[in-house]
Amino acid sequence: MSEPLLEVSNLTLDYNLGGRKMRALDRINFTLEKGEVLGVAGESGCGKSTLGLAILRLLPRVAEIRRGAVFFKGTDLLKLSEEQMELEIRGQEITMIFQNPQNALNPVFKIETQMTDILRVQDRNQNPGSRKRHQHYRKQAIERLKLTGIADPEARVSNYPFEFSGGMKQRVMIGMALSSGTSLLLADEATTALDVTIEAQINKLIIDLAAEYGISVLYVTHNLGVLAEMADKIMIMYAGRIFEMGEKEMLFGSPRHPYSAALLESLPSRQKKGRRLLSIPGFVPPLDRLPKGCSFHPRCVFAEDICRKQVPPLTEVASGHWSACLLDQKRGRQKWQWT
Repeated sequence: MSEPLLEVSNLTLDYNLGGRKMRALDRINFTLEKGEVLGVAGESGCGKSTLGLAILRLLPRVAEIRRGAVFFKGTDLLKLSEEQMELEIRGQEITMIFQNPQNALNPVFKIETQMTDILRVQDRNQNPGSRKRHQHYRKQAIERLKLTGIADPEARVSNYPFEFSGGMKQRVMIGMALSSGTSLLLADEATTALDVTIEAQINKLIIDLAAEYGISVLYVTHNLGVLAEMADKIMIMYAGRIFEMGEKEMLFGSPRHPYSAALLESLPSRQKKGRRLLSIPGFVPPLDRLPKGCSFHPRCVFAEDICRKQVPPLTEVASGHWSACLLDQKRGRQKWQWT
C-alpha cells in the first residue's frame, strides 16, 4: 500500500493566554491520501481552523505544539526549519485558501502584481537562478484567472481588489493557490462570506481543479451539506478532538456518534419539510474548562454515568469508520435519533 500524502499523528496543541492553558487540539490522528478530499466539520471553536494552521505552522506565538508529528510525503513538517517551510512547503507543495479573500489580498496593489509576485517566487524556489521576464508571469496569471472562470482575464488582471466581487476575489485566491507544484490544498471556510449560489460555484471550482491536477484537499467547514457534495471522507471535531471519522457514505448513512447524528438531524431536507429542525442544546465548552469525561456529555441526551467519568478513545468501530463514543463502543452500533 502506498504511503499517504499527509499523516497527522497524535497532534496535541495548547493556547497559552494570560496564564490559562487551552487545549485546542488533543491527540489528533488521521491520514489523507493522494487525490482525496477530506472534509472537517464541527461547530465554531472545535479546532478546525487551528488544525489547518498547525499543518502549515502558521500558528500565533501563544500556540504551543506539545507533541505529535505531521508527516507530509514522509517528512515531519514540525521538524523542518522555518526557512525550509518557506522555500519548500508553504505556497509550493501546500497552499491555503482563507475564509475572507478581502483580508488575503492587498488593496493597494493590482491583481497582476500580487499574482506575478507569487509566481516569480514559486519559479525561483523550484528553479534557482531563473530569470524569466515579467511578461512570462503575467501570461501565467491571466491563464490562472481564465482557469478559474473570470471573464475577460486579460483586462481584469490589471484591476485592483476593490473592483472584484467577493466570489471573484476567492477565484483569484484559488488561482494563486493551485500552482503546478501544489500537492495539498487547505481550504479554511473558503465560502463562508459568499452567498449560496456563488458558494456552490466556488466549491465546484475547487473540486474540479483539484481533480484535474491530482491535488488532495483538506476542506474545513461547519456545513455538512457542503461536504455531502464534495468530500470522500469526513472528520467530525468537537472541543479539539476527533469524534467521528470515516467514508462519507458511512457517516451519513450510519453515524456512530450522537454528536454526528445531531449535526445531521439539524440539516434541512425534503423529509423534514414543515418540521422544526433540531437545535443541539447548550454550547461548545471553553477549552480551558472542559468537563470531565466526554466533553459532549453535558449536551448529549443519551449520556450515562460512564460518559461523565471516562474520556472516550477514538476507536475503529467498523472497517475504515472511527468513533469516540463509549456507549457505541460498549453496545455496538446505535441509532442515535434525537427527535
